[in-house]
Amino acid sequence: MNKLVIILSTGLFLVSHSIACASIDSLRLQFDEGSLSRIRNVRNSDPDSALGMLSKYYAETMKKKNYPEAVQILMEMAYVYGNQARYREAYDQSWKALLLADRIGNDRLKAEIYMDLGRRYSYFKRREEALDYFNKSLQINRDLVREGKLNKTSLARNFYALVATFRELDEPAQARRYLDSCLVYYKDDVGVINRSFLKFEQAYIESKRQNYQIALNLFREIEPWFLEHYPSYLVLVYTYWGDIFRSMDNYEEGIAYYAKALKFSKEYSSHLDFTPLIHERMANLYLSRKNYKMAYESQTKAKILNEIYFDSRSKINRPLLEIQDAFRIEKERGEQLLKKQRLIELEHQDQVGALQKTLLILSLLFLIIIGVISYGSLRARHKAEKELMQRKRELEKQQDEELIELRNKELTTSALKLIEKDELLANLKKDLSGKEGDVSPRDIKRAIKSISVSNTQNWQEFETRFVSVNTEFYQQLHERFPDLTPGEQKLCALIKLNFSSKEIARLMGISVGSAHTTRYRLRKKLGLSRDENLTEFISGL
Repeated sequence: MNKLVIILSTGLFLVSHSIACASIDSLRLQFDEGSLSRIRNVRNSDPDSALGMLSKYYAETMKKKNYPEAVQILMEMAYVYGNQARYREAYDQSWKALLLADRIGNDRLKAEIYMDLGRRYSYFKRREEALDYFNKSLQINRDLVREGKLNKTSLARNFYALVATFRELDEPAQARRYLDSCLVYYKDDVGVINRSFLKFEQAYIESKRQNYQIALNLFREIEPWFLEHYPSYLVLVYTYWGDIFRSMDNYEEGIAYYAKALKFSKEYSSHLDFTPLIHERMANLYLSRKNYKMAYESQTKAKILNEIYFDSRSKINRPLLEIQDAFRIEKERGEQLLKKQRLIELEHQDQVGALQKTLLILSLLFLIIIGVISYGSLRARHKAEKELMQRKRELEKQQDEELIELRNKELTTSALKLIEKDELLANLKKDLSGKEGDVSPRDIKRAIKSISVSNTQNWQEFETRFVSVNTEFYQQLHERFPDLTPGEQKLCALIKLNFSSKEIARLMGISVGSAHTTRYRLRKKLGLSRDENLTEFISGL
């Protein structure tokens, strides 16, 4: 069997197990944590049951259109197939997952799948394709980190995959370079990869540099952790541990660790296709000790197991992968064509939608403009009508004021005439009262009584006319000062007409002094201070 095939086999399963454990755990399938735990418990001992359950969950998630979860289930199925050396099925699941992840545009899942495909291609000795997929995965994750969608510590897994790839290609210098990059992004508390996996890679690099004691110390350090958490991985640890003793010509220890590796492989049904490599190395150790019988048995087992597990990678069967690639490429081309047609349809729909939106916006703008113009016109008309009504009210008010003023002037004139008349009548009354002779006393008394009645009637007529002209004045006077006497109200009316105290005294038939006293009492009833003018206050009512 070709040595390179064996080396690639070793590398594949180191990467497959460690990265798959990290990638699947980091994605955390959501369909049912209890079911996921059962699947992982049986995926090595009973892979068919695990695959049956995964197929069931995959159908359910696709029915619910939960595509991200469906992609994760496909990746879990690819891991189970790969661990059982069913490479074609693993390859198919990976590509199916990639097409689905690309369909939903999930870059993080695509990065995981590219990493998985890189492992598949490196396993089939497709170095350039493998590195291309690893670099695609790394670039996507770097973009996600730059966009703030992914923690930069996640890049440690990408570099770890490259470490394992270059190890399987037997390029320890490159492996060490990427291990240093991995440690730059690695953090113990994040849990992207357990440090034990990194120490395993370091042990491999140290063994290649012939620092055997450092490598052995690293293996002893990580063994307890793997015993507790991933005992199946000890198949690889013990094999590389045995390789160191083989390089140190320690026959007994080398055989013992190879035997341990075979024991764990059988116990956990793990890394079954790694067992031919172990038997082949044991055969070389037996041969170096001239134990030809054991060397023959080990070599025979290696040959049989190689035919079982590695036949799919033989030169005869490798074209099957090429055919699958051609089918996959054609399928991708069809997917791309459908996608392109869909994009054209979407662009057409977008154009129609944009046109509809444009027409809708223009219609809305037109309606808004019409509304603004109509509103402006109505507002202007309303404003004009309001101003017209205001001017009309002001004019009416002015006319009312002028009319009131005119009537008050008439009242004043009438009042003045009343004063003159009263004075005349008073004089007449005086004359009649003092005369005796031809005029009988009875006639004199009748005349005097008539004059008094006439005076009272004249004042009542004056008051009636004043109230009709100054209705608002009287209303305010009654509302604000309801306790005013009729005499005080009469005084307010005369003050409103701007009569002097002398004129008021004549009209009210009292002396000027009494008029002053009456004015003083009125000020007190109105609550005016010394600084307030009585005439101005009453005129303002």
